[in-house]
Amino acid sequence: MKLVSWNVNGLRACVTKGFMDYFNEMDADIFCIQESKLQEGQIDLALGEGYFQFWNYALKKGYSGTAVFAKKKPLSVRYGLEEDSEPEGRVITLEFDRFYFVTVYTPNAKRDLSRLDYRLEWEDRFRAYLLGLDAVKPVIVCGDLNVAHQEIDLKHPKPNMGNSGFTPEERGKMTELLGAGFVDTFRHFYPDRTDVYSWWSFMPKVRERNVGWRIDYFLASERLRPWLTDTRIDTEIMGSDHCPVILELADPDTIENS
Repeated sequence: MKLVSWNVNGLRACVTKGFMDYFNEMDADIFCIQESKLQEGQIDLALGEGYFQFWNYALKKGYSGTAVFAKKKPLSVRYGLEEDSEPEGRVITLEFDRFYFVTVYTPNAKRDLSRLDYRLEWEDRFRAYLLGLDAVKPVIVCGDLNVAHQEIDLKHPKPNMGNSGFTPEERGKMTELLGAGFVDTFRHFYPDRTDVYSWWSFMPKVRERNVGWRIDYFLASERLRPWLTDTRIDTEIMGSDHCPVILELADPDTIENS
C-alpha cells in the first residue's frame, strides 16, 4: 500500500507546476495534500473515477486547507477534531477496516511566536484525538507538522534554536506524541540520516544548497511498525516549497488491530 503526503502551498499554483504528472506517476492508494489554499468550486481536479475526494476548506479564503484522495471508499470521514469543525481546515480523518488515516496541517507558531500558546494547546488536543482513535484501531497520521524534531532534522540547528518550528516547546510536543505510542516512520528506517529535508525557504539558492528542514512526516501507531516496508522523501520534486513524503506498508488486510 502506497501513501503520499504533500504540502502543495497552493494547489492551483502547484497544478501548473506538474502536480498531476506526479500524482499520476505515483498511483498512490491514498494521496493527501496540505495548504490547498482554495474554496469549494475553485478547482476541478480531474483525478479519474478511481479516487474518492475529501476536502476540508478553511473559512478564510486563500488560507490553509487539506484534502485526501483515496482509491478505497472509507467507512467514515471526519473533518476537524471530534465535534470541533476546525475553521482553518487542518484535519481530515478517514476510517478504514483496519486503520484510521489522518492528514494534518499543524498551526504555525509564527515568526514572532505570537501563536505559540495556541499551537501548544492545539497540539494537546490533537494528541488526545489521535489517542482516542488509536484506542479503537491503529492510526497513520501524516502531513506538515511544522516542527523539526531533532537537530539532524534541519541544516542549521544552532542558529535556529528557539525559532518557530524549532522551539523547545514545539519539539517537546513532538516528543510527547511519539512517546504516547507513535513512530516517526522516516527515523524507523533511517535513524541517523542527515541532509534529507522536506521544506526549504524561498530565499535565493536555499534549496539548491539544501538548507532545509524536515517538517513533513508519516507517523504510525507503534503496533504498525512490523507492517512498514519503505519510506522516502522526494526531494527532487518541485512545485512547492515542500516536497512529497511517501510511506509504503504491507497489505492493510493483514494488519491486526489488537
